[in-house]
Amino acid sequence: MKGLTIVKRTSKQEGSIRLRFRLRDGRGVDLYHKSEIDADIKDLDKFTDAGELKPRVSIYNKQLKLDIDTEIDAIEAAYRQLCEAKDKTRITADDFEKAISFVLHPQKDVKALTEMPLIDRFSKYIDDGLRDGNFGEGRKRHYKVSLGELTRFLTIQHRLKVTPSEFDADDLMDFRQFLFDEYKYVDKHKSLYDMVKARNIPSERRDQNTVATKMKKIQAFFNELIEKGELSVSPFTYLGRNKKRIMMRESYDPPVFLLQDEFLKVRDADVPESLQETKDAFVLQCAFGCRISEFKRLTMDNIDVSDDGVMFVHYLPEKTLRENLGREEIRTPVMRFAYDIIMKYRFNFHILKYVSGKSGYNVKIKELMKHCGIDRKCAVFDEELGNNKYLPLHELASSKTCRKTHVDILTKAQINMYAAGLHREGSDAVNHYTHMDLKDRFMLMCYAYGQPVYYVDRNFNIINK
Repeated sequence: MKGLTIVKRTSKQEGSIRLRFRLRDGRGVDLYHKSEIDADIKDLDKFTDAGELKPRVSIYNKQLKLDIDTEIDAIEAAYRQLCEAKDKTRITADDFEKAISFVLHPQKDVKALTEMPLIDRFSKYIDDGLRDGNFGEGRKRHYKVSLGELTRFLTIQHRLKVTPSEFDADDLMDFRQFLFDEYKYVDKHKSLYDMVKARNIPSERRDQNTVATKMKKIQAFFNELIEKGELSVSPFTYLGRNKKRIMMRESYDPPVFLLQDEFLKVRDADVPESLQETKDAFVLQCAFGCRISEFKRLTMDNIDVSDDGVMFVHYLPEKTLRENLGREEIRTPVMRFAYDIIMKYRFNFHILKYVSGKSGYNVKIKELMKHCGIDRKCAVFDEELGNNKYLPLHELASSKTCRKTHVDILTKAQINMYAAGLHREGSDAVNHYTHMDLKDRFMLMCYAYGQPVYYVDRNFNIINK
């Protein structure tokens, strides 16, 4: 911080003035703050522009000194918080005043937040969550979708001005039902969906898991309001144990993954040109086992070679980034067939531009699986029938299948640590006696996938060892 000074813009020789402060930080920052401090000009003359007592001043207004120090501390604290949240050159006068007010009058600020409409407060919760690192861009997009759903719900009810404290347990149950049945409202309220992306417009009843996930986002929002002192109790509290359990209940079908022989069938299949890129991307994602959000971000900068000559991919896991305080990367060895795909595409997969949609990656994966004859029957629970129905795997496959396939193939290839009976299951001693480094994992993965061991130099050229 280059300078924080008191601004005295008056021609008066006596009387009182309202103190203003000026903060400058390099060429890009020049901010003013009008305080609530009224100072007598004669008292103020005993202070420097920086708020310090002038030399040899022993008699002065002690309350004024305390007020100036308090204001300066608040300004500095507010500015530090703003700099942590955004580029300092983009801090506006309004940002500056609001941040100082929050430091000086936290209870007043809480009251103002409490009186905000629910929609506005939820929007602020999303923006603050991204700013404070509570979640990343991906989760922010999901929360924005929920904000849109909540806005449409309240618009239809003519209750856009409802505040968080006025939104009760009955409203929660009504909103939950709206999430299930929103597809029924689309034709009747077309104007509400003009700016909504096509993939977010419901065309059928949402399933239980989807609605439960969305309600958990609303619950997290109300929990934060309680933590911040804006609410004394959440509307979820008044649902009762049974209703809350039903509202948040999620049920999952058995995971859909390719067995090893099915994976090899896809990997070695001859496919038409229209599916070749999809096949290569799918096979490579299965080799890494990463989530689609991570897979899309990979470039050649994510490839490296160990001292042993083992090529590997490294990246930060997006989903757990918030909890990953040490920024520990995932490091996965690159098997031989994966090496060939990387060298062919260098991660420039056009099919990954759109994962969803009528011709996106997920749809293409289903076409690929069907072409390869992956038709093993998988159980899927039908909520309307209240029973399982059995669908061919190619109808259920998606980018999520890659991670599950990777885990299944590796798990079935490993020797159970406890099979020899030397230690009970869960014993820390097993991990104390052994450590699996990158080369060990490379050997294991090659065995699991039936791949030859190979090594590369620093330029990714295959070498003999």
